[in-house]
Amino acid sequence: MLNVQNVGFSIEGAQLLQSASVRFEAGSVTALIGPNGAGKSTLLRIMAGLLPATQGQVECDGTPLQQLTLAQRARLMAYMPQDVPSFPPMPVREVASLGRLPYGESSAQALHHPAVAQALAEVGLQDLAERPASQLSGGERARLMLARALAVQAPILLADEPVAALDPAHALAVMQVFCKLADQGTCVVVVLHDLLLATRFCKTLVLMQQGRIRHTIPPASLTDEMVRQTYGVTTRRVENAVVPWDLCTAQPR
Repeated sequence: MLNVQNVGFSIEGAQLLQSASVRFEAGSVTALIGPNGAGKSTLLRIMAGLLPATQGQVECDGTPLQQLTLAQRARLMAYMPQDVPSFPPMPVREVASLGRLPYGESSAQALHHPAVAQALAEVGLQDLAERPASQLSGGERARLMLARALAVQAPILLADEPVAALDPAHALAVMQVFCKLADQGTCVVVVLHDLLLATRFCKTLVLMQQGRIRHTIPPASLTDEMVRQTYGVTTRRVENAVVPWDLCTAQPR
């Protein structure tokens, strides 16, 4: 569904992404993993059309992204950014209904669209629907950002660190939502730092380091040596999931 072909990105002489090529399929949850500064968020933003690639291109169902109109992109791809903003004192339901903007619905139509109520329920905010969004906690704001993305009902969902601000219960619930969407045919791509969640819930891992894609593998193929070289940590296993355990004495290359 999304095909990244030899994509690079540089700014002010710094090469943040180099010759990245990877394909993201419908009906699958794919995690972009790697240390800070690996290029994960840069790649996600290029895929969302928010950054122009300085090399290569991204195709959506065979069509180069730059050939799609902004309206077409907005209906095809929902994007959840890494940075969660402070919201104005408008109701939570109204913020979530902004996800319906790509369809040209009136404010009243968007506010009462079933997708909005469903999105709030999926992230556990249905009981806070009328609360001013400005009164939410950091974790609740993160879940509201996800609800707004879910309300788009796009065939592609791109989420940048969607569980970073969440407690364990809500992080698990969000990952379960992603798996449910994938089961319904959605192409889900998430940036994750939590290797336990990535290896437990995702079908494919795209391991990045220093602006390059090092491996595109199923979770079972992520070896302890790969983690050691990439992150500089040792690991332990809980069933098939990987748990970072201790610092290595040698730094990752």
